[in-house]
Amino acid sequence: MNTIMLDKIGSATYNLDLDQEIGMSDAVVAEEGAVVIVEVLEDKKTYNQLELPSGRLSTLKKGDIVAVALGNRRALKGFVGSVPESLNVGEVIHFLNLGGVAGICSSENLKEVGHALRAKVLGAAVRDGKTLNIKDAKRFSEKDTLESKIPLVIVSGTCMNVGKTTTTCEIIKQMFHARKKVSGAKLAGVAALRDTEKMRDYGAKKVVSFIDAGYPSTVDGKERPVGVAKGAIDYLSLDCPDYIVIEFGDGIYGEYGVLDILKDPQIQAAIIAHIGCAHDPVGAVKLAEVCREIGAPLHAVSGPVTDNSVGCDFIHKNLNLPAFNALYQGAELFTCLEKICLQK
Repeated sequence: MNTIMLDKIGSATYNLDLDQEIGMSDAVVAEEGAVVIVEVLEDKKTYNQLELPSGRLSTLKKGDIVAVALGNRRALKGFVGSVPESLNVGEVIHFLNLGGVAGICSSENLKEVGHALRAKVLGAAVRDGKTLNIKDAKRFSEKDTLESKIPLVIVSGTCMNVGKTTTTCEIIKQMFHARKKVSGAKLAGVAALRDTEKMRDYGAKKVVSFIDAGYPSTVDGKERPVGVAKGAIDYLSLDCPDYIVIEFGDGIYGEYGVLDILKDPQIQAAIIAHIGCAHDPVGAVKLAEVCREIGAPLHAVSGPVTDNSVGCDFIHKNLNLPAFNALYQGAELFTCLEKICLQK
């Protein structure tokens, strides 16, 4: 076994607390969550940054030696990629997201992110003679049964980039100013810290995501995201917050398990407020329809559809739901939720 100096470390590995000098083995294990050392093969002008364990972004440069975690991604506005069946030193893989999740890219949204950045495999990360996987440092485990009695406030959406994080953070902010103790969670998507760090910035006392269950994404079957969600909620409940505010990455029809989580009867029973985010009236109508049919109805709508009175009036008239743009009307949204569904 050799050692190597890392230039950068992907945030997907943050729970492992990797050192810049790390052991490296030629015996690469091609499995989800495995930590692999790679060399960046090219410079790229778009989608060329890596989120570090600190949450800071750093530009990837040709020749950088980087620790990444193997994982899967299926993003409508990003990359589609997966863990290869086998992987050897010298083979090429791709950066699939800014958190340092890597795999073999099979499809690209060229308009949004360009081509996936290529990297050459140098070896497997090793500590104390053992190849590393992010599951080695998980903070909680999946659970079959939800035991928590803490009320849940959830934020879902039709797709990526529809205002879910903004809405989540504004709700947390208003709860914080109302002297409520609130915890936060990101329970579907692909590994990165930026959304959970924003929750912390806005007043969440404790925050977790599926990374803390040892997964680089929630792409792999409906049982995983549901079990991770229950494990995360029970873990956060140990601190006895007044509320747990949950953001679901991607959309309810995405491939990260959001719909499966929302369908779960135990989770539904704990939900006291559900805010849905959409780009346009058609998306808002379908989101409300689907959530009502599965038993997790919306209590309010936000996102770009509420950018002005046209969308808000449509939602009021056709869905009979309150509509607030959380970016500008966070206080109004929270006041509305207090009146209709939040526990006093």
